[in-house]
Amino acid sequence: MSATRQLDAPEVERLTRRGLRLAQLTVAYNVVEGAVAITLGLLAGLVSVVGFGIDSGIESVAAVLVGLRLAARLRHGEPDERKERTTLRLVAATFFLLAGYVTFEGVRSLVRAEAPETSAPAVVLLVASIVVMPVLAAAKRRVGLALGDNLVLADAAETRICVLLSISTLAGVVLHQLTGAAWLDPVAAFVIAAFAVHEGREAWEGELVHDQHGDHGHGHHDDADARVGVPGEPG
Repeated sequence: MSATRQLDAPEVERLTRRGLRLAQLTVAYNVVEGAVAITLGLLAGLVSVVGFGIDSGIESVAAVLVGLRLAARLRHGEPDERKERTTLRLVAATFFLLAGYVTFEGVRSLVRAEAPETSAPAVVLLVASIVVMPVLAAAKRRVGLALGDNLVLADAAETRICVLLSISTLAGVVLHQLTGAAWLDPVAAFVIAAFAVHEGREAWEGELVHDQHGDHGHGHHDDADARVGVPGEPG
């Protein structure tokens, strides 16, 4: 581990269990959020909201990965580096699939000049995500920094991306409702695709967390270790 101070075994176990609970909460929240978003998006013809729902599923996969690793650490110790990196590449592949899907649907919507319906429930869902996800991301980040754990920090980064996606999707939906411009929703979908490609590339390279500066003064000591890897791996 690359923690900033030596933690005793009970403290490490306490933080690891907290990280596991946060991962489980992420899965539970995102499964519900994703199902609701996809349903609302399909009903209203909102491509970006459907893409947002699929992204919730992807974030759930990442949280499952982290949860499994933390649970394995509690039971047996160090996680399996080879399995971890293989799974991270599978997660990266799902990001690329997401980017391809929303890009295709966005282009199709633009070509057909399809006007999505307004959806107040979708707006409420996106606002809820903007409120909940930053709190969850901050809690994960505190645990990750305390443990010096790159996987937990990566999961926190995934959740922060979900916040950005919520904001971009909400902007597209609200601006469409205010202006009636049908092209705004596909543009929001393209923003999601861009985020997905970026995060997919970072996941594939094992570097989801690449800059720890600027978070209340904690990040300066983690730069050299801000890569997705096995806790305990030399920094």
